[in-house]
Amino acid sequence: MAFAYRAGALCAEQVSLEEIARQFGTPCYVYSRAAIEGNFERFANALAGRKSLIAYSVKANSNLAVLGLMARLGAGFDIVSGGELARVLAAGGDPRKVVFSGVGKTQAEIEQALRAGILCLNLESEAELERVSATAARLGVRAPVAFRVNPDVDAKTHPYISTGLKDNKFGVAYADAERVYRDAARHKNLELVGIGCHIGSQLTSAAPFIDAAARILALTEKLAQSGIVLSHIDLGGGFGIRYRDETPAPVSQFVDGALGVLAGRSETLIVDPGRSIVGDAGVLLTRVEYLKPGESKNFVVVDAAMNDLIRPALYGAWHELRQVREAESGAVAGVYDVVGPICESADFLARERNLAVRPGSLLAVMSAGAYGMVMSSNYNTRPRPAEVMVSGTRAVLVRERETVNQLFAAERLLP
Repeated sequence: MAFAYRAGALCAEQVSLEEIARQFGTPCYVYSRAAIEGNFERFANALAGRKSLIAYSVKANSNLAVLGLMARLGAGFDIVSGGELARVLAAGGDPRKVVFSGVGKTQAEIEQALRAGILCLNLESEAELERVSATAARLGVRAPVAFRVNPDVDAKTHPYISTGLKDNKFGVAYADAERVYRDAARHKNLELVGIGCHIGSQLTSAAPFIDAAARILALTEKLAQSGIVLSHIDLGGGFGIRYRDETPAPVSQFVDGALGVLAGRSETLIVDPGRSIVGDAGVLLTRVEYLKPGESKNFVVVDAAMNDLIRPALYGAWHELRQVREAESGAVAGVYDVVGPICESADFLARERNLAVRPGSLLAVMSAGAYGMVMSSNYNTRPRPAEVMVSGTRAVLVRERETVNQLFAAERLLP
């Protein structure tokens, strides 16, 4: 296991989280290289023998060390901004394995992507089609494009991370897709290379994913009858992990289901996992500052906050909490809400947890490797945490902790 107790202390691989706290301070994100590699290999094994591309979803965790590791494993990348493209290239990623998704690509981002020579721009509206075509014409190139089609499949997930229903902002409507593809085929500066979809995040059942694959295949076949032959089918990502009591279907069930639908097809299959590669490979390490008993609630006040990990405040997300030291002298047992120093009532990391802690105790917020640091902020002028990657017996600082001076270095006083 990536995170397990050794001699009474929680460790990341072979390194104690107590030692990481001593060396790098808290709050701190800690990632396991072995867990990331193992999660990636599950996809690679499931897709073995099939022409495919595992396009890691950069938005889940965009640290350069994570991206560099993905590149060395042979991954492609699913991006949603020019900034993410710059990160991928800085980490050694191959632009020819990059798929650019997102509903709001700017002119500058489209030009950046075309100059970099990425695999595909996933278009999400007819207005975007016109912008990409005009940009490609101005640059004198043919833009490789696909449309993200909204298959109107209910992913059975949190409404904030459901993306495949007809009332979501993403993609073109399934009913409009044939017409939009025919329109795009008339643009001489566009090269139609694929089709894609993404129905949502934190999927625990493979059934909606397989249903979406069937709908996308049916559309692909109709397009071929119209003379539009595509080279890849991108079924997106969203594969879930266990946070509390979920029982996510194994990766192989998702992939095998999709491969069954696509049996006999020659198109390259693209999948875009993010959370399922890095989510359970990371923790947020935090230190207890105060115990605050109350009339109706008892609080543990820690040095991490909603600016470091916003998922509990934003989604009501549940993360397992583990004490780094299994038993400590002077610890006070009780049922606590674990809260941070931010001046918001929504600033909590966990509610009603059984803990035995004291000031100075260390806690690990589990499964925080995805949508943790990437969604962090500097609210209340709080520097963002350090990030550490553990590989066996080595702990390497892969992002320095911010300083307060850095936070306002770009600001100016009025004369």
